[in-house]
Amino acid sequence: MRLRALLDTDALGLRLLGGEDELDRAVRGVMTTDLRDPSRYLSGGELVLTGLAWRRDAADSEPFVRILAQAGVAALAAGEAELGDVPEDLVLACARHRLPLFAVHESVAFATITEHVVRQVSGERAGDLAAVVDRHRRMMTSGPAGGGPDVVLDLLGSDLDLRAWVLSPTGRLIAGAKVAGPALPAETCARLAAEHLAASRTGRRGPHRVQLHGTTYSLFPIRSSGRSPQAARDVRETVLSDWLLAVEADAGDWPGERLDLLQGVTQLIAVERDRRDAARTVRRRLAQEVLELVQTGAAPAEIAARLRVAAPVLLPGLGAAPHWQVVVARVEWEDGHQVDGGQVAQSLLEEVLVDPLATGPEPSDRIAVAHTGDEAVALVPLPSVTAEHDGSEAGLLADSLLQAVREPLSAGLDDDGRLTLGVSAAVHSAEGLRGALEEARHARRVAAARTGRVCAAGHQELASHVLLLPFVPDDVRRAFTARLLDPLKDYDRRHRAELIPTLEAFLDCDGSWTRCATRLHLHVNTLRYRVGRIEQLTGRDLSRLEDKLDFFLALRMS
Repeated sequence: MRLRALLDTDALGLRLLGGEDELDRAVRGVMTTDLRDPSRYLSGGELVLTGLAWRRDAADSEPFVRILAQAGVAALAAGEAELGDVPEDLVLACARHRLPLFAVHESVAFATITEHVVRQVSGERAGDLAAVVDRHRRMMTSGPAGGGPDVVLDLLGSDLDLRAWVLSPTGRLIAGAKVAGPALPAETCARLAAEHLAASRTGRRGPHRVQLHGTTYSLFPIRSSGRSPQAARDVRETVLSDWLLAVEADAGDWPGERLDLLQGVTQLIAVERDRRDAARTVRRRLAQEVLELVQTGAAPAEIAARLRVAAPVLLPGLGAAPHWQVVVARVEWEDGHQVDGGQVAQSLLEEVLVDPLATGPEPSDRIAVAHTGDEAVALVPLPSVTAEHDGSEAGLLADSLLQAVREPLSAGLDDDGRLTLGVSAAVHSAEGLRGALEEARHARRVAAARTGRVCAAGHQELASHVLLLPFVPDDVRRAFTARLLDPLKDYDRRHRAELIPTLEAFLDCDGSWTRCATRLHLHVNTLRYRVGRIEQLTGRDLSRLEDKLDFFLALRMS
């Protein structure tokens, strides 16, 4: 049953205090509690009744409501018998967490409401349970294990006459029912993904309803089958990686059993998503091993041996060793909060590197992505035949990588996140991977210096001294770093000013005063003083990209 039906029943004595937009939530049970933390007794979907005995002062409302919201309850109903009017602090807390709040008139017993809800919910389940269970059984027996998401979507078309598609967060078509009607255009897929990501960032519950070109779509999130909706404390942990189910229908008027069925469909498709992630484990491990070898300065022969193992996994059937490209990605948030940044970037980069025209859950068998710290590093093999001109024009191009995904990802990043990518040139040996990795990282920094939520840069945009970095002789490296860093080291030694750590943090934050000050636990004015001292001692200007790159290279080579 729906919350709206409770409000329409005069005998229950309910008065709505907040949550008008959430009255279509389904009620699957009822619970009466005055515990300060009733979470262990909640499973989601309950109407919670409380006499407010848990509330000692205004500060108690926020944690109590937060616990209910995280448990996924449908609504809270507070009795007026104990305190009279429902306290304003409870009303505000429910509004913050989008939890509908009712006041229960003092003349109405909680037992009356409980009996009504149990009777209504039991009646609905008795009438519809057989059909729902049968559909679920058919989906489980012929779903992901026997044909993938397409089989499940075909059942929606044949049983419920619903056209539906599974989309990636970038708007790539993963699955679609084989039913009559025009195919879903790529631009529509991108718009739907953008609308879904934007709605998810607001914290609103799905399904999200969108109208495009006169057609209404209902968008359901597809979460990992091993994760509950409350498992992620911050929506940014998953918003850029979750799939979505787009249904060509308006779910606003659907009965509860149909919404439950669609939620079951998303759970079945989540099994396919988990299977895809498990299949990527081998490629991720190969990329991680190669990355660690490259970063620790392993011998080229050792790296080459690992590449010979990786090549047949990533390019099955290819006889010759391929060329390679490196792509580096980083996802950052303006408040300085890193939400497991490396893993978020890894999952996102795996999707970005897929051809946007490729369909199906697993077209990315040529991509291996590792993550280290707050960045993701992709090792992309290229058949030798595509690199006839020393890799100068072959392989991935930075601009084309983001062309199809910029709109949806910008919506997912909202107004507080950024995605920056750097792409190296193609290399044909293990000796070249170290240079390719440095090249991709520097290209990403060039992208980070630009404006926009989603930016990329390629090796073509780097200065020649960056391209040659891995091959600079040791004596030249020492002279270069001494000229830039020795004045700062001497000053730090005499004054304990920590100019070198400040410089490293400033560059790592891409010149963001706010993020750098937060990371160093400094006032922005103190940070500006330190940066000014660095510029005075070295004669460089840290607002210039060229000087930033020189400092970055000096720190890396020191």
